[in-house]
Amino acid sequence: MDQDSHCTAERELLEAVSRITTFSTTSPSDEEQNQLKAEISCQVRKENPEKDDLQDSNAPLSPNSSMTTKELQEYWRNEKRQCRQVKLLFEIPSTRIVEHRLSKYVMYKIIVLQTGSFDSNKSVIERRYSDFEKLHRNLLEEFSEEMEDVTFPKKTLTGNFTEEVINERKLAFKDYLRLLYSMKYIRRSKKFIDFLTRLELQEAYGCLRGGDYTKALEILLEVIGLQERLMRGNPVSIVPTLCAIVVCHKDLENPASAFEYGEKALSCLRMHTSHRYYIPLLETMITLAYELGKDFLSLQEKLEEWKAKKDPIRVFTLKELAVREYVQ
Repeated sequence: MDQDSHCTAERELLEAVSRITTFSTTSPSDEEQNQLKAEISCQVRKENPEKDDLQDSNAPLSPNSSMTTKELQEYWRNEKRQCRQVKLLFEIPSTRIVEHRLSKYVMYKIIVLQTGSFDSNKSVIERRYSDFEKLHRNLLEEFSEEMEDVTFPKKTLTGNFTEEVINERKLAFKDYLRLLYSMKYIRRSKKFIDFLTRLELQEAYGCLRGGDYTKALEILLEVIGLQERLMRGNPVSIVPTLCAIVVCHKDLENPASAFEYGEKALSCLRMHTSHRYYIPLLETMITLAYELGKDFLSLQEKLEEWKAKKDPIRVFTLKELAVREYVQ
């Protein structure tokens, strides 16, 4: 879709939402609301025939489901945000040589930038040659055809630490990541996402288990931004990280911040109430809401509703679930 068509689609979408907002003050009939839902649904399908990068099979509510006017407005606000496809750029501006007693290697600083964003939207990670090599090997197992023409910088017997070789690899790894990200199935794959996030998550959860909530929170807040951009089509996958942030804030006695991230996690689980984090998260949110003087009755109703539908089972607390993540 070209830029003009994209802008037209957004304007028409906003006009449709505006009509719903106007109708909401005049108590529309069910027939009128259904007609509007169908109209917007048809418009989105027409203007956005390719939804590959916008959502996956675990998509949010259909606009034709039984939603209130307020929920419908929120739904289309989210849809509008999804229409703005996020693209990432990879830069490798610098390196550093790490020397241990029995080993020596180069760490490559990778900056992941969102197109059209300011510096506040960047993520910074470090990876060594062996990390890239492992990623390439893993991707070849699953995407042999897609990787057929992808070249990988080979190891050299000597000169690995010369400025010339390091600079060549900086450029090669930058192009390598750019090419991988350009392939839809690879950029969505767990192996690619793990390469960009797993080492940091392992460190963060290690700090959490050790009781260093400040350090764990610092790392998790760095990771969640990258995860959100990498996994926009699958928001459920970022729930564990969001819940770990809730746990850290709660243990650091920051209930307002814990509640804020808990709301984000609950939003991701709105259509996935059987998820293992759902009930522990609800219980934590009820406690936080009570502590903050917020409405906890609606959360309590959701908890009771879930318990009425399910057989009583042992449920871990949110913290118990969090400490189990990334256990080696």
